[in-house]
Amino acid sequence: MTERLACFKSYDVRGRLGTELDEGLAYGIGRGFARVLDPGLVVAGRDIRETSPILQAAMIRGLRDEGVDVIDLGLCGTEEVYFATDHFGAGGGVMVTASHNPIDYNGIKMVRDGARPISEASGLGAIHDLVLADAFGPTRPQGALRREAARDAYADRVAAFLDPEGLRPLKILVNAGNGVAGPAFDAIADRLVALEVPFDFVRMHHDPDSRFPNGIPNPLLPENQPPTAEAVRATRADLGVAWDGDFDRCFFFDETGAFVDGEYVVALLARAFLAKEPGARIVHDPRVMWNTLDVVARGGGEAVVCRTGHAHLKAKMREVDAVYGGEMSAHHYFRAFMYCDSGMIPWLLVAELVARSGRSLSSLLAEMRAAFPSSGEINFHIEDKAAAIARVETACLAAARAVDRLDGVSFDMGDWRANLRASNTENVLRLNVETRGDRALLAAKVAELSALIEA
Repeated sequence: MTERLACFKSYDVRGRLGTELDEGLAYGIGRGFARVLDPGLVVAGRDIRETSPILQAAMIRGLRDEGVDVIDLGLCGTEEVYFATDHFGAGGGVMVTASHNPIDYNGIKMVRDGARPISEASGLGAIHDLVLADAFGPTRPQGALRREAARDAYADRVAAFLDPEGLRPLKILVNAGNGVAGPAFDAIADRLVALEVPFDFVRMHHDPDSRFPNGIPNPLLPENQPPTAEAVRATRADLGVAWDGDFDRCFFFDETGAFVDGEYVVALLARAFLAKEPGARIVHDPRVMWNTLDVVARGGGEAVVCRTGHAHLKAKMREVDAVYGGEMSAHHYFRAFMYCDSGMIPWLLVAELVARSGRSLSSLLAEMRAAFPSSGEINFHIEDKAAAIARVETACLAAARAVDRLDGVSFDMGDWRANLRASNTENVLRLNVETRGDRALLAAKVAELSALIEA
């Protein structure tokens, strides 16, 4: 072993199979999780990847060898583990998934009791150190193992987010990407049928398939978006939805097949919640925020900015009792869902908003895009990130109306705003630029800042 296990990240475990993550490490992570959290009972799930059953079995052995009882959910999504951890009153939950990572990767996501997150500072670092030392010693009397499903209760909880009264019919194209979204979606769709919700679904790449015959499900990548966009147009759907591999994120396409950038989804969901709960608090990340601030202010709510990252968002939401929190990266968090992220709740709420408004999704988005155009997140592979940030600061600090360093550095220049930050999960520098209704200025500032970063 090395001084730092490469598969341990800030919030989870992810690594290349065979070299960074294997059965032995999964077993050790199970024992380390048990030692650090002393959970008593743990819920375990897995995605469709070919190696996920093997890694899950090894981790379950590690948990049981520390005397921990385990409920095996089998094939499921990450948010189903979150739900089941709370539903069964477990002391923790573990999910074997590589989500949207390449085919030769896998990983493990972990939560403590109440589906509260674990980060490097709140348990993951201690688990790493135990696994690195590999000095667990003798096993304890083995914990019990049982297979139990929570999908029916999970589907009931998710469907409860939608108000079925007075909705107009919609046709919705859904692309599960051959990940694990399909079965969970079907359970939720059955609830909507029982509620007489007039939504008609067109399913695409719906069955879980470890071979991923249609490519790794990562709809955020532009090269992966055309099949969903084309299917939306071909079926004349009112909107399209696509999920990543473990469906903790969902992505939207309007009725023209145009991809909907994440910051506008945050604003749509803020609008949906403020219609249900006037005056509610909405937590958002600082990368792109002017449109969200405008929507929340017009909806009579209170916007609360928070550092990017699921552990930060969830903690802030609990602190201020926010009904919803959203990141432009397509992670959306809900108070009534243990403050956890979900990829199923967002599409229900956006569909409800479209069906109740009597307008198309593109028309709802057009006014926001015109008022607050955004660059989208631009990634730079830069060796000396500190020097690149310093060049931008030198150019912007003197003229800035406001500067904050909550997450990277943000400059409010009056008619335009930029955020520049190093990624928490990848070796890249990320830039976001937004303006007040000026697309020409947006293009000019993106070019100017890109040149500084790459100088």
